[in-house]
Amino acid sequence: MLAPDARVLILGSFPSEASLAARQYYAHPRNHFWPILGALVGERLAELPYRERIARVQAHRIAIWDTIVSCERQGSLDAAIRNATRAEVRRVRRVAPDLAAVCFNGGTAARARNVWEAAGYRTLQLPSTSPAYTLSIEAKLSAWRELADYL
Repeated sequence: MLAPDARVLILGSFPSEASLAARQYYAHPRNHFWPILGALVGERLAELPYRERIARVQAHRIAIWDTIVSCERQGSLDAAIRNATRAEVRRVRRVAPDLAAVCFNGGTAARARNVWEAAGYRTLQLPSTSPAYTLSIEAKLSAWRELADYL
């Protein structure tokens, strides 16, 4: 979900099995992504139907994508990712030329940080919103509040 007017790109690693099955970003019901992003933009995103969530996120000039566009993986854990193909920075620059900042949802996504910084983007690594990352939602939200500086 990369709109031409996006100013901030949030990159995950690779969709979970639940997200792939639903064909939706952050579809696992215990993932904290939608409640956290909703708190940051002042909207109850988690309560909206998926299409409306995406429309509201785009209205805030936020894009969502992944650092890995294809891989082999058993289950949903990032640790199981093998033979990954990374997202192309050139494609993002072409589609969203006004993009100013790239934020990474977790450590696996942040492994691509140097590539995005080398391309001239400001970057920010945030704690994973995955339910597998056992930090409380309150602690995650506190760290994610730094994203507000980029919006």
